[in-house]
Amino acid sequence: MDWLTHFVWHDAIWHNGKFLGIDWSVWKVVGWMGNAAFSCRFLVQWYATEKHKKVVIPALFWWLSLVGSLLLLIYAFHKADSVYIYSFLFPWIPYTRNLIIHYRHQKEYSDCVECGKKAPPQSNFCPHCGAKLGAIVPTQQRKEQSEQPSVRTALKSAESPDASGRS
Repeated sequence: MDWLTHFVWHDAIWHNGKFLGIDWSVWKVVGWMGNAAFSCRFLVQWYATEKHKKVVIPALFWWLSLVGSLLLLIYAFHKADSVYIYSFLFPWIPYTRNLIIHYRHQKEYSDCVECGKKAPPQSNFCPHCGAKLGAIVPTQQRKEQSEQPSVRTALKSAESPDASGRS
């Protein structure tokens, strides 16, 4: 087993006195961080798709794409390699646009007055409790009205007898 430990530690991890055989510098760290961020987006998208059992691209995917491509662009400028500069010069545009679209779409969701959960835009009924969309108000208005009781609560209190036993 000593040969395996020696091989892993001295030949694979610390090869010729260099970690993973790489001559490390700040610029190598920037480049590898860009690679790591860009590569992790695959795992994020895979996890989200498996979780929802349909193809889903979460906002984190676009953030990792943006950060990874910008770090790799910075590294490419340092290396002064026109091929790599061109490769990462423009992808930030659709990544940023997709993030803008994502957050605009999130703002269009409304809170259901009945159950308090988010209802997608252009829905006729709340997907969680079945309340008619007439009972839906935008999220900002919901926060302002949080102190006021819902319509259903007001009707129930009007129908039930009070503490004195009168109806």
